[in-house]
Amino acid sequence: MTRWREILAALTDDTLDDAERGAVLAWAAVRLANDRGAAGHRPTIEEVMALACEEFAVTIDTGQARAALDDWERADGERKFT
Repeated sequence: MTRWREILAALTDDTLDDAERGAVLAWAAVRLANDRGAAGHRPTIEEVMALACEEFAVTIDTGQARAALDDWERADGERKFT
């Protein structure tokens, strides 16, 4: 539940610019894609972009998805949304 609260906060936070909001939502999409995928499966850029669109009704580009995936791998999935 905490994850969804953080996502909703990012969607409604007027202090974030579009790039910051996109980064938060891309990270959230990576986490969800990872949680829903098979064990050991790295989410793809396409999965992250589709999940962001389907779950959050936002469009992220390939660069945002790739950056979030790379960040997630470096952080070993431990980064907070904010």
